[in-house]
Amino acid sequence: MNEIEGKGLDTRNRLIQAAGEVFATHGFRAATVREISRRAGANIAAINYHFGNKKKLYSAVLTHTLRSAIQKYPPDLGLDENSPPEQRLHAFIRSLLFRLLDKGRPAWHGRLMAREIAEPTSALDQVVDEVIRPLYEGLALIVRELLGGNASQESIRLCVMSVMGQCLFYHHARSVVLRVYPQDFGPAEIGRLADMIYRFSLQAIRGFQE
Repeated sequence: MNEIEGKGLDTRNRLIQAAGEVFATHGFRAATVREISRRAGANIAAINYHFGNKKKLYSAVLTHTLRSAIQKYPPDLGLDENSPPEQRLHAFIRSLLFRLLDKGRPAWHGRLMAREIAEPTSALDQVVDEVIRPLYEGLALIVRELLGGNASQESIRLCVMSVMGQCLFYHHARSVVLRVYPQDFGPAEIGRLADMIYRFSLQAIRGFQE
């Protein structure tokens, strides 16, 4: 990488970080490219140069948020693709919970995604197609193996949604959960939650076997 390319990459990353904070605070519509550029220490024209426009920058920020989390906690957690489906289910649940509850990620990541889910924009379609749908499809393959070859698409869909719903609950209802059951969502607690959801889900999935 030459010096010019390095500077360009640095500017792009600074814009993504700054934009993430601004979008998470103000939302897509109220955020301004002037504020994003100021926080990034870049010229306003840099946004058009690196991303094209504010809408494309927003899509890039959403994608970056999810992909960086997946890179840190991949769905298979390094398991071989031929590992038993039970092990892959446990890895999927554990990785998802750590992505949702990890305190090591920038605070704006969670706030941005929560805002996007509450007030979806057209960028969500792209993010779902490129990042989220593959996760659901990967879980569906695991569930299919657990259910057996005669499993119906409806049974697979219901089991997938149930597993995802249990994990997402702790993210979306975190403020309520912490008031009902004061605790620290540290690594040990996340691991215990993952084990519980895994055992609960595995028993339920086996109950759907046809």
